Amino acid sequence: MMLNSPLSQDIQNKINSKTKPVGALGQLEQVALQMAVIQGKGAETAPKSILVKKPTLIIFAGDHGIAEQGVSIAPSVVTQQMVANFLAGGAAANCFCRTNDVAMEIVDCGMIAPVPSKAEHYFEQRLGEGTRDFSQQAAMTLEQVERGLKLGAERVHSLAVQGCNTVMFGEMGIGNTSSAAALLALLSKQPVEQCVGYGTGISNQQLALKRTLIEQAVIRVSEATPKQALIEVGGFEIVQMVGAFLAAQEHNMIVLVDGFIVSVAAYVATLMREECLEQMIFAHCSQESGHQLLLALLEAKPLLDLALRLGEGTGAVIALPLLRASAEFYNTMASFEQAGVTV
Repeated sequence: MMLNSPLSQDIQNKINSKTKPVGALGQLEQVALQMAVIQGKGAETAPKSILVKKPTLIIFAGDHGIAEQGVSIAPSVVTQQMVANFLAGGAAANCFCRTNDVAMEIVDCGMIAPVPSKAEHYFEQRLGEGTRDFSQQAAMTLEQVERGLKLGAERVHSLAVQGCNTVMFGEMGIGNTSSAAALLALLSKQPVEQCVGYGTGISNQQLALKRTLIEQAVIRVSEATPKQALIEVGGFEIVQMVGAFLAAQEHNMIVLVDGFIVSVAAYVATLMREECLEQMIFAHCSQESGHQLLLALLEAKPLLDLALRLGEGTGAVIALPLLRASAEFYNTMASFEQAGVTV
């Protein structure tokens, strides 16, 4: 991704002056450059240091009417069960957050039924009891979309007020790869078969059904603005993530972007406000074919390729140490002049 900041060359010169051959730290140099551009906004010279402060993962959960068509490996009740697992600390996302000293919040955006909990890091921001089946009708209303955008933004605003400058978004929702694929196909005009994948591991028969239903929805809608696309084929958790991306840009926060579903929410946010892309560092390339297509559309170069296909924000949290490493070399690695090294 090209960075057009007036500080870019000054920052690049600072990186190039470190005791290493130019470009020898590969993508870490690009990460340091992007972090410095974000954190140097409004300054006249390159920032002396860049920081990862109070990194937080927000997991947005919601259910999807299309799941009743059998396009997933599990029934919708698993969304609630996994949210309970997040709250109990037993999911992969919890493991990686503990490993990397990342705070976690869980948001009920509209599961079929709520999960009772008084945990301080659990927020009920319900837009309904799951979306409608978008292969047959609009997934939600304009009012639900607008409220969802506002609620997602509020979660990020709350973190910014607390001093967080780095956020990651995760998702949980049976059927949400169908919604993400439909959004991608509708807004990018790419063929449905290129946007739709196996999700968390459906059969070939389920994949054929999934493609047919999404094609049905894309034909039904035909043309749509980003907001209209969310109404027609979106998910409650995806809408709130879009709002979260928009708020992160307003607060000049770094967003470490996870896999397919989160990247689709990122894509929708960039279509609503192009500047959002400047805040995004893409964590990994998942096994979902639509994700690879989307990364190419955004000209994004992900940091990792670990054949992940879990979701939950796991890929983003795993990639966070690369941001910390980039900040550390930018902040403390000696320059040739400081070290007395001549080349």
